[in-house]
Amino acid sequence: MKIKPYRRKANFYETDQMAIIHHSNYIRWFEEARVDFLDQIDFSYKKVVEYGIEFGILSVYCEYKSMVRFGDIVSIDVSLSELKNMKMSVDYKIIDEASGEIRTIGKTGHFFFDKNKQQPVSLKKAIPELYELFTCLCVSPQKD
Repeated sequence: MKIKPYRRKANFYETDQMAIIHHSNYIRWFEEARVDFLDQIDFSYKKVVEYGIEFGILSVYCEYKSMVRFGDIVSIDVSLSELKNMKMSVDYKIIDEASGEIRTIGKTGHFFFDKNKQQPVSLKKAIPELYELFTCLCVSPQKD
């Protein structure tokens, strides 16, 4: 399955006093791209929540390579870099569409959480079809 990059135009309200995108917005962009990723694999975030599962955040990493400015259009590549029964890691690469330059790289760590039981859960048991999709898309799935 080929995942298309998530495209985004940098908005004025996202800039700081130097007219560059404020650093906190990249984390929001990661989330937007992650939700788009789920839409592309036909397993929307809404569908995940309907199963009673959430993707809790364990960690966020963001490395700024160069600035994104108001009006720039970027593509955000999303990939699953690690998958275990109870957690996953998602990698991001933000690329300027005009120049092809990498602007930002990042990673988020997630755990699978059962909203009803209020505890971590094995995705393989809770939503086996999503676990299989993730396994097919993951760079390095691992059993735990």
